[in-house]
Amino acid sequence: MQGNPHRAEVRLLGTAAAPGVARATAYLLQQGRTLVVRRRVDDPERELARLEVALAATRAEIAQLRADVARKLNESEAAIFDAHLLVLEDVALIDEVTKEVRRSGYNIEHCFETVAQRYIDIFAKMEDDFLRERAADIRDVTGRVLDQLLGAAPAEVGPVAGRQVVVALDLTPTETAGLHEAGVAAFVTEEGGRTSHSAIMARSLDIPAVVGVKGLMAAVGAGDTLLVDGEAGLVIVNPSAETLATYLDKEQALRTRRDRVMGEIALPDTTADGAAFGLLANIGGPEEMEDALRCHARGVGLYRTENLYLRLDAWPTEAEQFAEYAEAVRLAQGRPVTFRTLDIGGDKRLGDLSDEANPFMGYRAVRMCLERPEIFRPQLRAIVRAATFGPVHVMFPMISGIEELRKAKEIFRQVEAELAQEGIRSAAPIRLGAMIEIPSAALVAAELARECDFFSVGTNDLVQYLLAVDRGNRRVATLYDPCHPAVVRTLAGIFRAAAAAGIPAAVCGELGGDPLWAPLLLGLGAHELSMTPAALPEVRFLLRHARRDEMRALAEQALASASAAATRGLLQGFATAQQKSR
Repeated sequence: MQGNPHRAEVRLLGTAAAPGVARATAYLLQQGRTLVVRRRVDDPERELARLEVALAATRAEIAQLRADVARKLNESEAAIFDAHLLVLEDVALIDEVTKEVRRSGYNIEHCFETVAQRYIDIFAKMEDDFLRERAADIRDVTGRVLDQLLGAAPAEVGPVAGRQVVVALDLTPTETAGLHEAGVAAFVTEEGGRTSHSAIMARSLDIPAVVGVKGLMAAVGAGDTLLVDGEAGLVIVNPSAETLATYLDKEQALRTRRDRVMGEIALPDTTADGAAFGLLANIGGPEEMEDALRCHARGVGLYRTENLYLRLDAWPTEAEQFAEYAEAVRLAQGRPVTFRTLDIGGDKRLGDLSDEANPFMGYRAVRMCLERPEIFRPQLRAIVRAATFGPVHVMFPMISGIEELRKAKEIFRQVEAELAQEGIRSAAPIRLGAMIEIPSAALVAAELARECDFFSVGTNDLVQYLLAVDRGNRRVATLYDPCHPAVVRTLAGIFRAAAAAGIPAAVCGELGGDPLWAPLLLGLGAHELSMTPAALPEVRFLLRHARRDEMRALAEQALASASAAATRGLLQGFATAQQKSR
């Protein structure tokens, strides 16, 4: 299939969201909802009664969709819609809408849309990729409620004429759920990121996807042919005959490689020369454990406990936390689960946390927990109680020095002793670790290593703080470069400190799941890498076919590198050489 002969080939770069290559004609998904008109109403209570009816109908609609996804895919993907149901139960959201209707005297559609947009804007501006992508979930759910209020049909994908590439500004989880049944070849969006629920579902549906393609909607027209490269994050509009010929070979190579990668998914985590390493999963709730086990994670390297707080939009009780943590430990089936204690603040706002001029360097994570034992102690109690069901590790985020680590450990030991007096003891000793994500912690890593059982490096914040770059600020985001020599040398120092103290060091930030970076991290001295479950098969395959001495040689070269560009060239050269050797 060749492209539109009247239009020249155009190449657009985005974010690789789901692997694979597909080529087909474009299907332009027309998105948008009925215009909401503002009008005065005589009876605000009648408007609120209409909202209750719409909320009930939306609950039923989402519950049915959840059941359909569970049947067609699996429980893990279906659990995405549990978060949607929680949006409908959000007391703060409904209270704000209620106040808006009574205060303004306007119709419920206008008031609901106004308040919902405030929530969407808050999440859309968050620095954390995972949380920022939740804006699409809120937009999806609140849009369904508006459809009910307006009497409009919910958005759907279709009808798709045969295998086509869906092109959209963005896709909601609801729309994505219908892609497989609609028979699409791939999808591309102008907005969104790799951690969006639509991207996660695309990987489960085995549909190639590229997201965050700037200028996509302006570049693609009716009748265009698209070639989607979900490996490279590339969308080619109206590919030439030469391009198509090249991609025929690439498609076959990708299929062959994918078969090999999945064929080794359950093999041991050992390099080609027999050196052991560990691959773990980053998860945010028990519902993600199924994906982790399916990809043969050796355990959970990062459990984001704050997700429960944010889903509830409240401070959860000890009982609520215990129920979730215990379920995760049970589902892990004897594999260790590493709980990161509450990391909230910064862009993750909750309750009475006030706005700050510089929240990423302010009142957050362990700093807040040490000052607020009424929040910290119930969480620690819940974790220790969950540890009666299997091995558990605990790590404290945003540790800046030895004093904070000692205080956090002291409170933990007090809680552990209290529970022991109540007859509650963990199934195995709970290992305590420090997250190294602040430059000051990296500089005193030797002292910290002597007082904890393991390190876990949070590369996202470490890079941001080392380079003084706010990743959320587009004007300086290009300066956020993990290949900077300062980052490589800092990582090496952290791993050396861990080795000298005889403790393991893990990486749980984005670099841990990056195939280009994985060999360098092991070469620098990391013992474990923790990543999103979908990244596990590729990283395992790559490391199993590399030699430890080769990775150490790569590390020595990177440490001697004087520029980020030179380091990047080393990583790409290593990856190319490894592919040729296999």
